[in-house]
Amino acid sequence: MAYRNKTYVAFASEDILLYRLMEAWRDNDNIDFDFFDAHDLCISRDTSQRETIKKNLRNRMKNAKQVILIGSPDAKRKGGDDYSFLAHEIDLIMEFDLPVVVANKGGGRTIKREFIPEPLLNADYYTISVSLQPAIIKYALDGYVPAFHKKTRTGPHYYKEEIYTKLEI
Repeated sequence: MAYRNKTYVAFASEDILLYRLMEAWRDNDNIDFDFFDAHDLCISRDTSQRETIKKNLRNRMKNAKQVILIGSPDAKRKGGDDYSFLAHEIDLIMEFDLPVVVANKGGGRTIKREFIPEPLLNADYYTISVSLQPAIIKYALDGYVPAFHKKTRTGPHYYKEEIYTKLEI
């Protein structure tokens, strides 16, 4: 089994700019946000066959210890459509039992069921929903991920406003 130390960022293709924003946060020395990106492994080309891309996604996910899902209406739709690559990623997340931080597009700080793919909701999968901001995502990766592995909770959760206040966001 691969050594799991990467953060896998899952998103609908319509949200690629938000993924690029997260990469910019990571690369900015003035923002305390970092992740070892699983997307740097097993690069697929746009011309790759569908099965090759799915195999590469599996290999990337094997190296992940946690997932950030950019939550959006498109992620909800594609993550449950049984065809898209995001749907395949959601299946792999559940197969590998990976913790999922749902970073809400538009900054919502609560559970936005309209942003979470149905397979996660139907399985009562333990997720944490946060706003799409570096400080709260980092907080979730540092705090929620260890709690996920204790298996004491199920379903979607979110942080109360006092956490955001404490983080000054």
